[in-house]
Amino acid sequence: MLSRAQVDEFREQGYLVLPGLVPGEALANLERAALAIVDRFDPGAERTVFSTKDRDAGRDDAFFASAEGVRCFLEEDALDAAGALRCPPRLAINKIGHALHDLVPEFNEFCRMPCFGELLRDVGYAAPVLWQTMVIFKQPHIGGEVRWHQDATYLITEPPCVTGLWVALEDAHRDNGCLWVQPGGHRTPLRERYEVDWRARVGTLRTVEATPWPSLAEAVALEVPAGSVVVFHDHLPHRSAPNHSPASRHAFTMHVAEQGAAWAEGNWLKRPRLGDFAL
Repeated sequence: MLSRAQVDEFREQGYLVLPGLVPGEALANLERAALAIVDRFDPGAERTVFSTKDRDAGRDDAFFASAEGVRCFLEEDALDAAGALRCPPRLAINKIGHALHDLVPEFNEFCRMPCFGELLRDVGYAAPVLWQTMVIFKQPHIGGEVRWHQDATYLITEPPCVTGLWVALEDAHRDNGCLWVQPGGHRTPLRERYEVDWRARVGTLRTVEATPWPSLAEAVALEVPAGSVVVFHDHLPHRSAPNHSPASRHAFTMHVAEQGAAWAEGNWLKRPRLGDFAL
C-alpha cells in the first residue's frame, strides 16, 4: 500500500500523514456509533475525568477496567465546583476507551478495513495485533490539552514495537487542537514510564531520562482534513493544545504491537479475557 518513499519517510521522521485514506461513509458510521455510546452514558453513575495535568495520578479502577471495556471519560472543565455537568454529555466527554474494537460492532468492522493491516505490514510488522482503541472528542471551548508524551511510556513492550494510527474524524487544525509532533524525535530516549502496582492498584509516572521535551520551534503542527490517518512511532514526542474554538476535533486512535511481544508486568493495559485482535 505504501510507496518506498513513504516507508523511508516514516522511518526517518517517526510519523507519516496519509490524507484521505478513510472514506466519508466510514467516518460517518464511526461517528454515529461513538455518539450512541455517549447517549447511553449515565453521568450520575460514573464521572471519571481524564486529564494529563496531574501526571496521571488520577487514574482509577474505572480507567484500569476500560482496558477490557467501553468507558466514557469526562473533560476536566465539564464539571462545575459541585461536580455537576456544565454541558450536555455530547459536549462533556473527553474520550471513550479502550476496547471499542472488541466490543462494538461498528468499531470492529472499521478496524478490520484492509488498509490498516496493509500499511502496518508495509512499515515492518509481521503479525500486527490491535491492543487499544479510543475516540477522542477534543470538545469545543473545553477540550483539554494533552501534554508532550511518548506512547511507549504507557504501552511498554520488549522490544519496543508499538505503532499508533490516528484517524481524523473531523478536520484538525491549530485552532481546534490538532496534533503537534517532533520530526525525527522517535530517535530520542524514552523520558517517562507509567507503571502500575497491581497490589495497591496505583499507577505512577516515573522519569527515566531527563531529555527536555521539544520546543515549539522543533515541533510541526499536523493540520489534516477528515479522513486522514497519521501513523506514528511509539517514541515520537507528540502533544495537542487545548481547544478554545467553537469547532470540535473528533479523532479515533488505534495502538498496535507485534504479536508475541513481551508486555511489562506494570503495564496498565491488561486484556486477559479479550486476547489478541489480529489485523
